[in-house]
Amino acid sequence: MVRTEISLFLKNVPGELGKLALLLGKENINIDALTIQDASSYVRELFNARGKSLKRIASTASYNSMRKDSADFALIRLLVNETDKAIDLLSKHEYIFDIMPVIAVHLDNTPGELAKITSKLGQEGININYVYGTVAGPKEKCLFIFCPEDIDIAAKVFEE
Repeated sequence: MVRTEISLFLKNVPGELGKLALLLGKENINIDALTIQDASSYVRELFNARGKSLKRIASTASYNSMRKDSADFALIRLLVNETDKAIDLLSKHEYIFDIMPVIAVHLDNTPGELAKITSKLGQEGININYVYGTVAGPKEKCLFIFCPEDIDIAAKVFEE
């Protein structure tokens, strides 16, 4: 249920994801889930969140500079079957990464399943920072990854 997600920035050029996947594959580390987004959109989200918070994270000029620089990178979030081994491997190859606890759940592939889970989180007052998921086929279970604001409370909701 609660798993460790690895987030890292890759250069936004052809072949970089292939290099990462090959590196993990050579060590028999399987990628269970993966999402990629343009890093500049991530920085833009930080800037927008700054306006909703009482804290000022950085100046507008800093964010504009970060957004320009971040267009050269993609933000990769992934779950792997051997997190500790992957972390050691990424460190050894000088990748810059972070880890975060997330909730990984298998849902029935039927209409309304995602609505049940997300509605339950909403009723408990738990905000979802981001979510990604996939399904292998119409009769297969879906794998969804949730990053809630409060992992401990959210984990209890998923246990119910």
